[in-house]
Amino acid sequence: MSGVQLQRDFAARIRQPEAQALLPGISGERMAIYEELFFNNVASLVGGAFPVLRGILGAERWQRLLRAFFAEHQASTPYFLEISQEFIAWLQQGYHAEPDDPAFMLELAHYEWVELALDVSDAQLPERGWSPLAWPLAYRWPVQMIGADHCPTQPPAEPTCLLVWRDSQDRVRFMQLAPFAYQLALRLQAGEPAVRAQLELATAHGLAADRAYFDNARALLDDWQARDIWFPHSED
Repeated sequence: MSGVQLQRDFAARIRQPEAQALLPGISGERMAIYEELFFNNVASLVGGAFPVLRGILGAERWQRLLRAFFAEHQASTPYFLEISQEFIAWLQQGYHAEPDDPAFMLELAHYEWVELALDVSDAQLPERGWSPLAWPLAYRWPVQMIGADHCPTQPPAEPTCLLVWRDSQDRVRFMQLAPFAYQLALRLQAGEPAVRAQLELATAHGLAADRAYFDNARALLDDWQARDIWFPHSED
């Protein structure tokens, strides 16, 4: 047996010890040490990133979910800090739901992951424009309100729009956005000049682009500037 095949068989056994035979010359007791070590490392990394989801699912379901992720998912990164992102990718593509799994599961997991992703991001605050550390998000479910004591079974009629960002003090912050603010944030994030974005939004929504309209928009932009979300150009 080649060394490469041996490594593959070893990894297969670690992933699914109940389905793979022991490798020749390695005792079950010795192999169990590796199996537990690898699984516990992944379980610790994933569990720390999704505390709300873990609490809602309960210990038994969470353990089954982690076992399935560990056995099935082929990670595209070797970095421990990106394991939680791999977990999100698996939930989107390879996860098989159980009957009692909440319908908001993927969105809640994504919302929890965003905080970690921004916390460890090496992006920097810009001198001008929209911060790469400010993410406008829209969910079907009110993910910011979900917890062990609040698990909705039906999504609200309107989506939940949020802004999550990291400020100049490296603190990750959250706020809920009105639909207009969310759409403005998306346009600024895409690099659109602020004045043009406001005018196009007024046209799209049939609003009068009068002084009151621009005063309200300016107040919103000033607030975002104060919170390290948006940094105006001279023409904004």
